[in-house]
Amino acid sequence: MASVLGTSTAILASRSLVSPSLKPAFPSISINPGQGYGRKLYGGIGIQGRKGRPQFHIAVTNVATEINSVEQAQKLAAKESQRPVFPFAAIVGQDEMKLCLLLNVIDPKIGGVMIMGDRGTGKSTTVRSLVDLLPEIRVVFGDPYNSDPEDPESMGIEVREKVVNGEELTITMTKINMVDLPLGATEDRVCGTIDIEKALTEGVKAFEPGLLAKANRGILYVDEVNLLDDHLVDVLLDSAASGWNTVEREGISISHPARFILIGSGNPEEGELRPQLLDRFGMHAQVGTVRDAELRVKIVEERARFDKNPKEFRDSYKAEQEKLQQQIASARSSLSSVQIDQDLKVKISKVCAELNVDGLRGDIVTNRAAKALAALKGRDKVIAEDIATVIPNCLRHRLRKDPLESIDSGLLVIEKFYEVFG
Repeated sequence: MASVLGTSTAILASRSLVSPSLKPAFPSISINPGQGYGRKLYGGIGIQGRKGRPQFHIAVTNVATEINSVEQAQKLAAKESQRPVFPFAAIVGQDEMKLCLLLNVIDPKIGGVMIMGDRGTGKSTTVRSLVDLLPEIRVVFGDPYNSDPEDPESMGIEVREKVVNGEELTITMTKINMVDLPLGATEDRVCGTIDIEKALTEGVKAFEPGLLAKANRGILYVDEVNLLDDHLVDVLLDSAASGWNTVEREGISISHPARFILIGSGNPEEGELRPQLLDRFGMHAQVGTVRDAELRVKIVEERARFDKNPKEFRDSYKAEQEKLQQQIASARSSLSSVQIDQDLKVKISKVCAELNVDGLRGDIVTNRAAKALAALKGRDKVIAEDIATVIPNCLRHRLRKDPLESIDSGLLVIEKFYEVFG
């Protein structure tokens, strides 16, 4: 008896020591004796007491409001905790690289961009500055794969099962993700692996999503991609080819969507990229060191201003950044209505054929990039000038390399373009 009393006293004491601030943030629950049984799914959950005891009614209220408020608070906290990023509009020069990045944001199906150039030319800075311009997309709330509520090909397995069963999905708006893939990442972290915590605490096999899951419907950025380990290159090739990541390990077999814009940067002096991976990049941008003395001074001054006061510097480019965001949003919405004449399509394919480009990716990407450029310029029809602008970036890295050829591959593409287009 004494032991029972001692135990109950300890329980009461432990309950009294719990701070109110440590209570979990659940929706508000009101318990009112004497009320009837709640039959509605979302209106309330009723508990029928035994005979002679009062009935209780548990009502869950303001669930949607609380989800929205929590979501807004999380977005605000994430925005404030992020490191200040150099504004995209403040980058001087490097127009070819900036255009390739913008076209991929407008049409993610272009397939990404490979940026090669000298060290210290702003490759990584430009890619990371793209974060501010990324538009918002509709995703299923709480889904680790950023599932598209309208596209089955971009849905995770759990979301797809809910749709098949006719369950209602909670949809929210979120910005497109940009995920950094570090060179030292392990294959488990990239692909995903078994959730050790759940295995130890609950004794169940559960999947812990990796970077490919996080990058679904977003951007996967690999700095110094030409130094990436071969086994990670194989993983990227597999996911980029199929749009799905399949994990087979420790008794787990799972597939999830992994459709992302692959952006890589590197210095050609540090090694070449495997041709299989190079072909997966939709566009190729060549970046060189700025030689104009005045432009170099301007770049140095802008960087010094940013380092001195990042917030003030970002505010000075706020209007230009917002204008760019509006242009991208407008181009994305009008992209589906942009047309390209049959005659121009035939000429694009003729250029690819005469340059001995392997496969048909060059033809497809050139058509897509030309449409995206026309949409960015506010037109609903592609003209030859659009094709001339993008075709070197779409075909340069697909040409067979001749060790005795000294001319740049981009110039070869331009020469062939003018020869075919007249």
